[in-house]
Amino acid sequence: MYSTTTTALFWPRPGAIRFDALAVKNRPGRHGVWQRPLERRRLREAPLLLPWDAGSLAGAPQERAEAVVVPIAVEPSPDAGAPRDVAALTYAANPEKKGLDRVLAAWAIARRSAEELVVAGADLRIDAAGVRVVGVLSPDAYRPLLRRARVFVTAPRREDYGIAQLEALADGCRLVTTAAPGPYAALQLARALDPRLVVDAADDAEALAAALRAALDAPADDGYASRARDALAPFRQDGVDAAVRDALLPALLR
Repeated sequence: MYSTTTTALFWPRPGAIRFDALAVKNRPGRHGVWQRPLERRRLREAPLLLPWDAGSLAGAPQERAEAVVVPIAVEPSPDAGAPRDVAALTYAANPEKKGLDRVLAAWAIARRSAEELVVAGADLRIDAAGVRVVGVLSPDAYRPLLRRARVFVTAPRREDYGIAQLEALADGCRLVTTAAPGPYAALQLARALDPRLVVDAADDAEALAAALRAALDAPADDGYASRARDALAPFRQDGVDAAVRDALLPALLR
């Protein structure tokens, strides 16, 4: 079993391929000129495909092996009982791809005087009112911060999967996001939980600010966090274990 399509490009023999997105979608232009044709060949030759999400198959050849969706397991972090004293949090490990500029523009409109947006995932200098950068954090530091946030906001230009968004939902944050190309596993969940918090016009700072305000002003006891936990059942370890037991292992043993 190959853990990514890139690994499979150098295979000594055919095997199952695990992947979040395909080069045909996330390596456009000259950057993927050698990868895309070889990837198509590997996908046709592989005995089994193991996408993280059904949307990960976008761009795959029509003539290909069986596909079994096996998500990445996402569990809630331990609840230490900390107050939700951070208004909003965003993860900007790749600021351009994650749309940090869009988030900052919306935050400048939506923010009230006592509210703070925390930016994690990258060591940046941002001189803007109500914005604090905490840089790159270990999971042991990041997840407790996530549990303190009321809202997780993101405006990605492309989202290959979106583990950060799934973790935010698991830890009780409201997810405010723009729609984005890519598999983006959390997008449908966000729409179902509260469609007001999903903005289709990616560069509309006013619309994203309105979504932020709706999330920040929503009552804490309206059931959003409970419904998010229920929606995340397929992504919990038990759900992933069931997918492995009931679908993946039988496919591997055929």
